[in-house]
Parts: sequence; C-alpha cells; structure tokens
Amino acid sequence: MKLSTFSPLTSSLLLGTAISQSTNILDLSTVEWSLSSPQNESIKVPGSVPSQAHLDLYAAGVIPDPYFGLGDFELRWVTYLNWTYEAGLSGLDTSSGLSTWLLFNGLDTFTSISFCGQHVASTNNQFRQYYFDVSELLSSCSSTPSLSINFGSAINITADIAAEPGQETWPYSVEGLFEFPNRQFMRKEQSDFGWDWGPAFAPAGIWQPAYVVQLPSSGFYVRNTLLDIYREGQLNNLPPDQSANWIVNASLDILGTVPSTATMSIEIMDMDNKTVASGSLDNVMISGSTITASVTIDGEACQLWWPNGLGPQNLYYFKITVTDGEKILASVTKRSGFRTIVLNMTPISDAQLAQGIAPGNNWHFEINGQEFYAKGSNFIPPDSFWPRVTETKMKQLFQSVVDGNQNMLRVWASGAYSPDFLYDIADEMGVLLWSEFEFGDALYPVNEEFLENVREEANYNVRRVNHHPSLALWAGGNELENLELPEAEAHDPGNDQWRREYEQLFLDVLLPSVYSNTKSISYIPSSTTNGYLVLNFSLPIPMIERYNNRSTNDSVYGDTDHYNYNSAIAFNLSSYPVGRFANEFGFHSMPSLQTWEQAVAPEDLHFNSSTIMLRNHHYPAGGPFTDNFFNTSKGMGEMTIAVQQYYPSPNHADATTNFSAWCLATQIFQADFYRSQITYYRRGSGLPERQLGSLYWQLEDIWQAPTWAGIEYDGRWKVLHYVAKDIYEPIIIASYWNYTTGDVTAYVTSDLWSEASGTASMAWYGYNGSLLAHRVDVPFTVGALNTTMVYQANTNYIPFNLTNAFLKLNVTATGSPPNSDITQTYKHEYIFHALDLSQVALQDPGLVLSYDEGSKKFTIEATKGAAAWVWLDVPAGTLANLDSNGFWLLPSDGKREIGYTVKNDTSGGKWVSGVTVSSLWNNTLP
Repeated sequence: MKLSTFSPLTSSLLLGTAISQSTNILDLSTVEWSLSSPQNESIKVPGSVPSQAHLDLYAAGVIPDPYFGLGDFELRWVTYLNWTYEAGLSGLDTSSGLSTWLLFNGLDTFTSISFCGQHVASTNNQFRQYYFDVSELLSSCSSTPSLSINFGSAINITADIAAEPGQETWPYSVEGLFEFPNRQFMRKEQSDFGWDWGPAFAPAGIWQPAYVVQLPSSGFYVRNTLLDIYREGQLNNLPPDQSANWIVNASLDILGTVPSTATMSIEIMDMDNKTVASGSLDNVMISGSTITASVTIDGEACQLWWPNGLGPQNLYYFKITVTDGEKILASVTKRSGFRTIVLNMTPISDAQLAQGIAPGNNWHFEINGQEFYAKGSNFIPPDSFWPRVTETKMKQLFQSVVDGNQNMLRVWASGAYSPDFLYDIADEMGVLLWSEFEFGDALYPVNEEFLENVREEANYNVRRVNHHPSLALWAGGNELENLELPEAEAHDPGNDQWRREYEQLFLDVLLPSVYSNTKSISYIPSSTTNGYLVLNFSLPIPMIERYNNRSTNDSVYGDTDHYNYNSAIAFNLSSYPVGRFANEFGFHSMPSLQTWEQAVAPEDLHFNSSTIMLRNHHYPAGGPFTDNFFNTSKGMGEMTIAVQQYYPSPNHADATTNFSAWCLATQIFQADFYRSQITYYRRGSGLPERQLGSLYWQLEDIWQAPTWAGIEYDGRWKVLHYVAKDIYEPIIIASYWNYTTGDVTAYVTSDLWSEASGTASMAWYGYNGSLLAHRVDVPFTVGALNTTMVYQANTNYIPFNLTNAFLKLNVTATGSPPNSDITQTYKHEYIFHALDLSQVALQDPGLVLSYDEGSKKFTIEATKGAAAWVWLDVPAGTLANLDSNGFWLLPSDGKREIGYTVKNDTSGGKWVSGVTVSSLWNNTLP
C-alpha cells in the first residue's frame, strides 16, 4: 500500500528507545558505583557509568592524567590488573509479575557479571549489545539487589587465548604489532593495543549506557531498531531506479514477547512536526524477538537528503508504533532521510569507453543517482577513552569538516563503532560516513565461536545505525586485501588457506550481515580493493572478489592508498598511484607548541627530548617498552629530513621559539605534500582513470603527539586543514610539474555538476614581489566533474631561474552549485615554485598584522616582498579557526582581511592581541 497524508502533529517528538506502558527503567548511570581491583585491595574508589577504570582512577586522584607525559607507559599497571564495578540497585521493583532484564549497550571487554551474588554471564565483545533475563535471580535475592561486573585484563586474556593448544597461527606476524600483541583474538578496539598515531591504554569498563529493564507480562522494550529506506527493486551495491517508489522497512528488536496479533503503523513528519505521510505497515512478520513490516511511499512525496555542498540536508521523523488491537504496546521515533547512496563498482560501459574512460570497473559513489567527487579525510577514535568523547566536541569537529569543504569521512576500522549522536551530527551537517567493521591490519581467527561472536556484533551495529542518511558504506576492514593477504600468501606460496579464511569472515559472515538487514547500503570486504569479479544475487554469497584478476594492463580497478616516507620523491607525480579513488595517503607532522604544552612539561619541549620521542609512535615500538628510541628516531628523522630539504630550517637562539618553528615547519611540509596529491587525484576526474574521490589520512588526533592529523587533539587546525580547505574548493587551479623533463602544466578542475567557465591568469613574480612578465589571461570552459588544461610550458626554456621566480596562478569562474540554479563566482589561487624553497631567494616580506575591532577581522599585508606560507598563530587557551591561513602573500595583493570563528576561549576575548604572524622567511632569522 501507499501511505496517505494527513493533518500536522502539534506535539513534540521524543527520539530514542521505545518502552511500553508500566515498564520500569533503571538507568545505571544514576546509581552509586564503586571501582576496585581484586589484585590490589588498597584501591577502592567511586565508579561511574559510562566510564572506564582509568577515568575513575584519575577522577579519584589515584593516577595522574593518563595523557600527560609518559602516562602511556607509566600507567601500564592499570592495564595489567582486573577491575570490578559494583553497585546496589535499591530502585528495583521486587514485586512478582515483572520480568527483569540487564541491558548493556557496551562492555569493554572481558567480563564476568554477577547479580544478587550469583553469576549471570560472561562477555567478550566490546561492540555487542548484551541483555540477560535475571527475573529468577531477583526473586531469590534476600537483600538489596546488587550488580557486580568484573573486567579482566585484555592484555592477559588475549595472551592466554593465543597460547591455547591448537590455537590458530599465521605464517608470519600479520597483526601489525604496535605495543601489545594478540589483538586479533579480541573483539575490542584494536587500537587500544597501540597504533602508529596513538597510545596503548587498553581500557576496561562499562563504556556505553546500561539499564535494568522491568516489564509487565504483556509489555516489551525496544532495545534496537532497524529502519531501511530504499528504492523499490534496489539491491546492494547496484545503482537503483531513481524514479521508483520508496520502500520503508521497519524492524524492532525487543525484550519481552510480541503477541502474534500485533500490528505496526508509521507516521512520517518533517522537522516542523508536520505529518507528510501516515498509515499501517504491511507484511508484518514476527520472528523470535523481532517484529518487522514495510510500506511503499510515493517516490516524489518527500524531499531528498544531500551531502554538504551538494544540496540541503532534508530530514524527517519516522514514528513507528506497535499495537495489539486498541492497545499501544510501544512506540519509537527515529530521524532519517530519503536518499540513495551507492558505491558503483560496475564494469566500465561502452558509453564510458567512448568518452575516453579507461577500461576496467567503476569505483565511485553516487548520491541519489548522481556521481560526485568525494572530498574528505579519515576519522579515527577521537580519544583513547570513549566515555569522554562529548557531543559538543564532536559538533565542533564536524563543523571543521564542513568548514573545510569536506563531504565524506572514512570512519576507520580498528577503532569503535560510532555512537548514534555522531551519526546524528553527520546527518545534520551533511557528512557522509564510510563506515567499517572493526578489523584492520591483521588476519583473524575463523573458529565458529569467533565467527558467531562477530555475526552478533555485525547484526547489532548494522541495524542500529542503518537509519542514518549519512551512512555511506560498510567496509569489512582496513588494508586486508591489499596488504595482509599478499603478505601472508608471499610467506606461504601456494597455500590458499589465508584467502579461504579471509572469505569466511568478510564474505560469509559480514556480507550477509549487511545484505540480510538492508538493501540501501553497499558493502566491500576491504577498504582498499579491486572490487568484485562477480556480483550475482542468485548465488549463496553474491560477491566474488576480483583480487588481481585484470583483463589488461590498461584496465583500472578499485581504490588506492599511498604512503612514501622518502621525502626526496614526495612531489614526484609518477610516484602517486593511478586509481578510481584515493582512500588513504599522508605523511606525519608535529602538533603545535600550544598543543604540546597541554601534555608535556616545559623542560621537555624540544624536538628530540625523550618524552617527545616516546610520544611519537611512528615507527611503532613493537612491544610495551619505554626504549623505543630506535624506531621513533626514524619517524622523527623523516620529518627533519623533509624540512631540511624543502624549506629554510629553523635555528633560533631561543629554545622554545626554535621548537615551535620546527613544529610549524613539519606541518608545512605535510600540507604541501597533501596538496600535491589532492590536486593530482582531483585532476584525475577528467583523465582516463575517472578518479572521483580523495580521503586523506587523517582528520583528527586521538592525543597530543606527532601524527598524520590535520586537526589537533583540542580542535586546533594544523596547516594541513587550512590547505585542504583551500584545495577542496569546488573549482581550483593547480600546476603539475615533471621536474625530470621540465614539463609543467596547469589545469582547472571542477567538481560542479554542470559546466563552468571563466578566466585563468598566470603571472611570474620575483621573491622581492616584482612582476617579471605581463600577466597572461586564458579563457576556459570546464565540464561537469572534469578538468581542462590552461597552461603548458617547460621550465628548461622559461626566461626565469626558478630560484629567483615563481608563477602565480589565479582562476575566476562562474557556475552553479549542485541542486541550484543560482550562478556563483568561484576564485582560487595556486603558487608554482621550485621544489626546494630552502634554495630560493627568499626576502623579508615585511609582514604587517593588525586587528579591527569594528569588523572583527585581522588584516595582513606584505610590504617588502613575497611571503611564502604566511601563518597566523592563535595563542594557547583559545580555539579559533581562521577563514584562511597558510597562504602566500605579495605586496601587489594589498591588504588581506581574515575573519575567524571562535569555538572556545578562556581569555575573555583578549586572544586577538596575542595573535602573531610569520612566514618561511622567519626560519632564516637567528
């Protein structure tokens, strides 16, 4: 049936988990908890929920801030102990006739649960929702009901699992050892055992909300909800018919018993609570503790949801009610949107071949039937301790994503499944979330117990987040097909065991968890992949992987990642991969002095202090040691060599000033390198590879340390995020130089969905700011999602020595944003220069910085010469993002005004007087 429309609602809606009448819910965050260790009876402190042992010990003053200094190493004793959370539950109704359930949305990770002094269950998965009927235990409880949860040390338990007789082993160390081994045996955040950008605290605790639910005999509680919205006839991984009607499928997982006569209905309301459609759901099915039904909605009845920059984020409330006759059993409201999002991996068509697209397969996303350029980065866990990840901080972070012109984040595997509030923020702001199951850089066991554990984990999380229109994809894990499998097979040639086991987990378990629960989301087994060889829904497992089965050498398949820490070839375009999509690439840099000061004592604030070095986990320690100076010195050396090669190296007399300048210089190299790659990948949208995505590694930091991040732990933007914002503008101009042959070109690239036209201007300048040759203006037209060349030369024959001159490229174009008929003007600037700015004739630019209280803007001017990499530095205590930063400025540019957005300020507004300005010229000063 199709839903009818009817009058608007006037009452407000409550989002969240539904309950039936007469249900008693005890939120376990409201009771008094204690935390103790059975191995250290001297420790007993107040506990909390949600929380983890480190956080409660810190709150009680037992340990210092885990993030300060070398807490990563010095607090290892916390990790090796077991921890027990205990609470009395005086608020429970002990009368007969009620069923009582313990409901945990997240236990981290290995537990033994007791209720009223009796064992209930043991758990071993951080990512599952656990629920236990304790009605009989409560009825036999002779005193105040109590709950005790003992958390075992994940370090010790995984070691025991690995040592079990007959336990699976692999032909070499494929687990990507960081600090603690054996992470592949646990269903816990893999980065809790360390990563090359983060610490290894391996925390334990009740990390997600928990409840005691008491139900009358006829009641039930909705513990999880699946809402799937897709086009009629749609199948996973395939582009649907955009003219088809919508199907809304609702499925509720419940505690209690659903009567066989239960029915379901739905109301769909806009954000003003105006009902746009309502009616009964059809095809009601009751299976165990799940009730499911669906309905057809007119394909034009509701407005579409679009990502940031591509259209409005239209959202609706979906109120689903379960009734039995006239009795309402439960009701739940979810906010969602109407959109289709598909990862198109179909073969290149004849029409595409005729357009000049290389043979092979597509590998790009399509939103509502429209291919688009995915611009973004990779999201990692924003903290080692998830209970202190606040909604406020995530809103600030996602605002930075939007302000940075990004429309997609890859939510990296080996962290934790994102909480619903994070998806809610993404829904509101239009940020697509390529989401991954928590498997990465390892091969995993395939015994039935492990696979069943994963199956429950996957089903729960797929169903939990599927209603979010920001959900873009499910990937099985990270760097499996392109890294782990080839490594294993290279060490054991001819043995197909590793591929078979890989497919058992990622095709036989995870793919059905997606396909059986939703038709609206695509799935890939590995984040970097050549796509499928066969997709046939009549097969028991519809997908057959391509691996390295290629038809010709000219064929292009799949997405790419790229890491090269030899900075000598960082800007060699031939070293970058050619693919359909770039999902990972990067280079590490230091955070700012202001961020270092949050976590490191003043006496340790120099480039190669022991504390700074040991907080650098690139390269990983390879074990839980405090003597990782050999490995970390290689990572520190890579940053140092890059700065020394390409820029004037700081050598200031003041140690703190010099340290800060070095930190900034590493960020400039990082940003410069990323800009080179992003422009290269974006230009590929108009080349035979038809490249339609760039997600750099990584968006943000988990703590204060040298990493690949563009945003520091407290939200401060590095040079990278400013440069990414610039190079992710809808229309850009950029140069491409083959410095071996001297050939240099400039292209205008557009990710608009319609043709744009304008003028590209090129002019040569000296470092004293003088114009060396007349400006050349080139009119151009660039097609939708395309690129066009506007300049071609050879540096061996230009009349200027690159050590004394640079080329300033500007573009002004008009075009219409996606889903808009309004014509806009787009401007962009790019500087082409010799690679080694350490060798050019830099001069004092005479930078002058001022602030206007009236306009609330900074004004910056170069009065003497060209300023390379101008940087406005915001003092500590203030989180303020500038409209632009990390740019070049010439005297002929005049005064440049720069606005800002303050997100947090402890100075009472006085921070503006503490802002300083510098350029690369400052590195030449003593």
